[in-house]
Amino acid sequence: MVRGGELDAAIVGAGPNGLAAAVTLARAGLRVRVYERSAQPGGGAATAELTLPGFRHDVCSAVHPLAFESAFFRAFGLRERVEFVTPDVSFAQPLDRGRVAIAHRDLDRTAAGLGRDGAAYARLMRPLARCAHQVAETTGSTLLRVPRHPITAARLALRTAEQGTPAWNLRFREDAAPALLTGVAAHSILAQPSLAAAGAGLVLGAYAHAQGWPIPVGGSQAIVDALVADLQAHGGELVTDHEVTSLAELTALTGARVALLDVTPRALQEMAGDGMPDAYRRRLERFRYGGAVAKVDFALSASVPWAHPDVARAGTVHLGGTRAEMARAENAVNRGRHPDHPYVLVSQPSLFDASRAPDGAHTLWTYTHVPSGSDVDRRDVVIAQLERFAPGFRDTILAVSSRTAVEVAAHNLNYIGGDIAAGAPSLPQLLRRPVLSPEPWRTPIPGVYLATASTPPGPGVHGLAGWHAARSALRHEFGIVQNPDLSSGA
Repeated sequence: MVRGGELDAAIVGAGPNGLAAAVTLARAGLRVRVYERSAQPGGGAATAELTLPGFRHDVCSAVHPLAFESAFFRAFGLRERVEFVTPDVSFAQPLDRGRVAIAHRDLDRTAAGLGRDGAAYARLMRPLARCAHQVAETTGSTLLRVPRHPITAARLALRTAEQGTPAWNLRFREDAAPALLTGVAAHSILAQPSLAAAGAGLVLGAYAHAQGWPIPVGGSQAIVDALVADLQAHGGELVTDHEVTSLAELTALTGARVALLDVTPRALQEMAGDGMPDAYRRRLERFRYGGAVAKVDFALSASVPWAHPDVARAGTVHLGGTRAEMARAENAVNRGRHPDHPYVLVSQPSLFDASRAPDGAHTLWTYTHVPSGSDVDRRDVVIAQLERFAPGFRDTILAVSSRTAVEVAAHNLNYIGGDIAAGAPSLPQLLRRPVLSPEPWRTPIPGVYLATASTPPGPGVHGLAGWHAARSALRHEFGIVQNPDLSSGA
């Protein structure tokens, strides 16, 4: 066991970013320890029995568009370590009167189902889907750097300018294709239309039509377990049930040369106390947290009875109706209101992974967007939206676990007010996350780095923020400029 004074690096937070940082440093030969406040590592990628025994639910993230596209996960060889199921239908958008828009991995098949707008949708998405790896490299770090793939970056920017402004409907004649696009853009919890929401939707859509949106067998925890196993195999330690509240405590506890923190800028300010330079503190105080989620999980006696049977083929379902309906709902949230007919994000992983529920039964994962700090239980409106597109859904419910935004925030301290993005992913804050800097992971406090979704590239289970922070620490603190080999065979 590595003892306190023998550490090179201490990590606070065992979410995907904290663990990515820890793995990277341990692979570089450093002595590393991770501290996690909860009894279970994982943060936004944990899996637990939330409703009934034998029903395994993902606590936050359930489907992982970045599992195959993240540069960190590719270097780590995640696909070789974790079993994934990738549905042929990446996402579906039910519409009234039993209609549905389907996003197949096959873009041509998707276009064929979109009527008069099929060709327009294909022209929008094909250049991005064809170069999905380049899209991932363009968006996978700070946006201040010169893009390695300028043509792909320009294509993404032009399409974002179209879909992020009132011009978003100009290329379309019907309602299915626009609804499909807004359903995925609404993951951002931002106003519709807006540039940042459109950019996020186009990037996720590109992944959907490239390698698809994979689901880890056994739950998101499988990704976390793979990271923990690699950390421990290379001499690192994980300490759970231990909350670190100050940098002074961390230094006294570990004597580590560097600290990498998978926490928000607000938490960093509290941990640093008087040790933070005033100018940097003022910059962090300008960082803004965004809209929130209310989470509702179900144990079901049967599969969701969708009005259109093809919806059951999708790993992810977006509920909310047409583009205009979803925009009204999301814009209401951004004005601090709870919409009567909200946008609801849905996944039924037990359709693809039998380990999630007892034989014949199913788990259903949902969340809906609410204003920051909401203490309103949204189970009834979520059930109503499910009934709208799956009549008879209520009859399948065995048990419900419902968390308000306040309860989501209490479970994970990085989710301030229920903001699972750890900071609004608006365009200004994608450039200034949390400060305007070519290396925003490095703080002016000696040896202290932010390794969190509050830094580039922002929210999502990708490990990239932790990876970037660790590589920055290796360069500046240890003089190690070559990236360590993270592959499963090393």
